[in-house]
Amino acid sequence: MEIVTKIAPIALALIMLGLGLGLAIKDFKRVLTTPKDFSIGIICQLILLPIVAYVVIMVLRVPTEIALGLMIIASAPGGVTSNVLTKFANGDVALSISLTAVGSLISIISVPFIVFTSADLLNVTEMSKEITMTGIAIKMALVVTVPVIFGMIIRSFADNFISSNLKMINKITGLLFIIVFIAVWVEERENIFSYLVQAGTAVLALNIIMMILAFYIAKFFASGIPQMKCISLECGLQNGTLAVFVATQIFDNVAYVVPTAAYALIMYITGFIFIYLLRNKN
Repeated sequence: MEIVTKIAPIALALIMLGLGLGLAIKDFKRVLTTPKDFSIGIICQLILLPIVAYVVIMVLRVPTEIALGLMIIASAPGGVTSNVLTKFANGDVALSISLTAVGSLISIISVPFIVFTSADLLNVTEMSKEITMTGIAIKMALVVTVPVIFGMIIRSFADNFISSNLKMINKITGLLFIIVFIAVWVEERENIFSYLVQAGTAVLALNIIMMILAFYIAKFFASGIPQMKCISLECGLQNGTLAVFVATQIFDNVAYVVPTAAYALIMYITGFIFIYLLRNKN
């Protein structure tokens, strides 16, 4: 995975820079003004999603490599795409942006913790690459936190220009996401289909179960239908590029990356179906 290993950090850093360009201080203040909805979303994403992933692994008896790959995608925060699809679904876009922003910053701690804890639970005793939990956290900070902060600083000096070009910035970040996954598929084309067969059922089960579960938890606790749509999509659309970056930094085996590639395909299909079913629900 030499090509993927090289381009994933660059693509992720640019994607997170794009996220930072779309953020303002108000997106973080919103956490304090609407704490209930934010708390429900972040708990579903950071705590419930990995738990559901682990249950799916145990029930379906997923092979170890695929299982840990599934835990990596489950540990990833919501992606920028969730903000766009939340808008399409007539959901709470402001809440979606806040969840993506805060979740991405927290991820430098939560992702290494979940991945290394999962490796212990799944009896993965040897990592393919010599790296510690602290080491991956530092690497993530460099390609996640720093670009987000840098993007916010740029916006503070050129707000009008950035605001008028946000659509173009989102298109560029979407293109970078596509490039990473094309690289995964092309570079590992000889092995990827056999792994996809093993990963497909587990990935689909995780995505559907989590979106439905998050929707009904939000239905019971959140403020309204727009928040329900937002929280469900935020829990179903993960930052696949970040997951690929983490997998390639820790492992050499493509099997750990495959669930992220499979999830990236499936989450768009299920996401658009979800939007179609609930777009006009008020």
